[in-house]
Amino acid sequence: MTNPAPATNAAAPPLVFEAGEATFETAVLQASMQTPVLVDFWATWCGPCKALSPILDKLAEDYAGAFRLAKVDCDKEQQLAGMFGVRSIPTVVLIQGGQIVDAFSGALPESEVRQFLERHQIKPATRIEAPADAIDDATPAAVETPQAAVARLQKAVDADPGNTGLQLDLALAKARSGDTASAQATLDALPVNLAEDDRAKALAALLSLQQSLAAVPPAAELLARVERDPRDFAARDGIAVRQLLGGNAAEALQQWLAILGSSRDWNDGLARKRLLDAFRIIDDDALVTHARQQMASLLF
Repeated sequence: MTNPAPATNAAAPPLVFEAGEATFETAVLQASMQTPVLVDFWATWCGPCKALSPILDKLAEDYAGAFRLAKVDCDKEQQLAGMFGVRSIPTVVLIQGGQIVDAFSGALPESEVRQFLERHQIKPATRIEAPADAIDDATPAAVETPQAAVARLQKAVDADPGNTGLQLDLALAKARSGDTASAQATLDALPVNLAEDDRAKALAALLSLQQSLAAVPPAAELLARVERDPRDFAARDGIAVRQLLGGNAAEALQQWLAILGSSRDWNDGLARKRLLDAFRIIDDDALVTHARQQMASLLF
């Protein structure tokens, strides 16, 4: 196993570094809010790890900061490896925006690792750019109603019907306005190259929550259930879904964080999934960042 390469600039974080449970939240999860992080779970005795390690090191150098490479020695960090469910090594996990987005196991050839990175829009010597904002600067998104956004974006799509990005923006606006059928139809018809677009993920998350609302009891019933039993996690989840879709994102996040803190595996980890979906939907960056940090402290 090659040693992590030293930073060439003392002011910049190293492209390759060792990570452990004590530093994971800051060095990996929080850092991935700015730059994607590949986490390489390895061990000194592992032959395939020795084959994969120089490939990952080379790509970290070739990609010149488009991602960072964190190396976790599974013998030294058994609890951290267990938290990630690592069953075989090498296992490589991609973390973006504070969350796991993909992974692979085994010593893949360089070409396949490059394809893995490409699927997530990580390219050599390139920083990932945020999706272009289709909203006119003169009309801040914070004050634009969903109905107004639909009208504005529909005009833009009518003027440029081949623009799939605009179609996706319109579908997201329709979902927020309650027109879930039309939004779902757009999502189902998306070309493959837009499947990993942040807006597509946000749309899928929003539609999933809206669809789950049909099975959620009335708010009064849910509140009464929680009052009788604070560990009625199904009721707390229902309250959170209603709160998020009703515009009270902060309270919704706290409900799911409370479930996660009490029982991270409840209902196959539903609270964690809800939080990740909510992070994609909520526009308040400060609120999302704070909730991500709380989530990380509960998981790690």
